[in-house]
Amino acid sequence: MDRNLYYVGIAFFGMVNGIFNPLVLFTYALSTRLMSVPLFDSPPVIFYFSALMLSTGTVILGGIPAAIYERVTGAKDDSTPVSLWIWLAGTAILTIPALGNFFAAGL
Repeated sequence: MDRNLYYVGIAFFGMVNGIFNPLVLFTYALSTRLMSVPLFDSPPVIFYFSALMLSTGTVILGGIPAAIYERVTGAKDDSTPVSLWIWLAGTAILTIPALGNFFAAGL
């Protein structure tokens, strides 16, 4: 499979988890307290910021097992297809709580 398709899948799962995860309400409340002045106290901008925090965290946490695999196997340059599969699977597993809201939204 093309490497770009792995990255598209990883980004898709990160996006779905960032927007539809039930934790977005917690991160929205936290972002409202911490980022209201820099984000001009705009609720839509603060929501997008909190969704971006969740999606970035999903991609980072999903990539940790892949990085451990690359370290153990001694991969030097680019990611191997196996490590990209691990990264994709990690982000997919982290997205499981958000899938119910994603399908309920009818997208």
